[in-house]
Amino acid sequence: MKPAPKTFHVKSFGCQMNVYDGERMAELMGAQGMVAADADSSDLVVLNTCHIREKATEKVYSDIGRLRKDQGKLGRTPMIAVAGCVAQAEGEEIVRRAKVDVVVGPQAYHNLPALVAKAAAGTSALDTDLPALTKFGHLPARRRVGPSAFLTVQEGCDKFCTYCVVPYTRGAEVSRPFAAIVDEAKALVDAGAREITLLGQNVNAWDHDEKGLHDLIRALDRIPGLARIRYTTSHPNDMTQGLIDAHAQVESLMPFLHLPVQAGSDRVLKAMNRAHTRDSYLRLIDRIRAARPDIALSGDFIVGFPGETDAQFAETLSLVDAVGYAQAFSFKYSPRPGTPAATLPGQIPAEVMDDRLQRLQAALNRDQHAFNRASVGRTCPVLIERSGKLPGQMLGKSPWLQSVHLVTGGQIGDLVDITLATAGPKSLSGVPTTVAALQRTVA
Repeated sequence: MKPAPKTFHVKSFGCQMNVYDGERMAELMGAQGMVAADADSSDLVVLNTCHIREKATEKVYSDIGRLRKDQGKLGRTPMIAVAGCVAQAEGEEIVRRAKVDVVVGPQAYHNLPALVAKAAAGTSALDTDLPALTKFGHLPARRRVGPSAFLTVQEGCDKFCTYCVVPYTRGAEVSRPFAAIVDEAKALVDAGAREITLLGQNVNAWDHDEKGLHDLIRALDRIPGLARIRYTTSHPNDMTQGLIDAHAQVESLMPFLHLPVQAGSDRVLKAMNRAHTRDSYLRLIDRIRAARPDIALSGDFIVGFPGETDAQFAETLSLVDAVGYAQAFSFKYSPRPGTPAATLPGQIPAEVMDDRLQRLQAALNRDQHAFNRASVGRTCPVLIERSGKLPGQMLGKSPWLQSVHLVTGGQIGDLVDITLATAGPKSLSGVPTTVAALQRTVA
């Protein structure tokens, strides 16, 4: 028997969907009367894991050991729950090897309070079922959020890219009902959100009752008080004309699109089972830019996929040059157990992947800095999200998802008209438009 935990801490790794899940688990614990605290002083620590990165499983065991050591120095023995995709993939092995109290998969975390109660009674608790979105009906109402909030609308994946574990850890593609999403969006706005980012493994595959993501966006656009809408992550094959048109027609839909391509070589894309080609991707980008010329594009890239040659990697670099990404994420390929790519011939040496990643990131950083420099002089609304590190400084996001530092009398949650003044590689500074106009008059 263990005493029922009174304090908790949720540590989330990985994607925005994990951040959303972590927030919902925290709300579940709060609804049980538990109080959030630091990891080194909590009775219950939830490690909300991600299986995308290399050696993700071993990192979980390392975190468990470090947590026990740190709390052990204080004479404490915390209850530990492992949640998320590693929990789904490893299941009973985590219970056996690490002797944690709770293991819960990403589709079953609504059962976390009951699992914690079971563990407190002296029995390790495991739930890695993959029901179709039943968890959302069991989650508490959203009561307090920041100015920018996440909202999961779709989970799972049917694409089966050969390098990816998501279909195995999150299950098949399923979409939440239209009305349930609209209701949660309204609750988020009532709780303080000015911006909502719609989430899904393939968010633009969302469909329900013959409605597509563009229909959902147009419905959310009608919610009073909701100033901004974003969505991520998208698949090129699910980018419909209706969604492209929404970027041109819906004012609250921000001019930013994360559209992963992964590689610039058709042979590599085919081996990845990406179901799009280099040419189809570039033609899609042209259509999107024709609809919304100022859109900022983001992408994902994997270097060193099995069998990738120097010439094929050069095709990725040339695609980067052709698109000009405002932001991007890039990674070295790492084999995920159980995925087809893990057993492919032609695994690339680590030193070759390191070199390719450095070259790719240099090109991506160059283009991000160029996009930021081209933004200087623009006037735009910035959503203030938090205080900066300097006295009087605030930090917010531009419509193009750029971080903007500014000194203003505005408060967190305000939309402030800003003139972008200087640009760095990763962020910009801005001044209120009225101040910028006064400076120009004086000059």
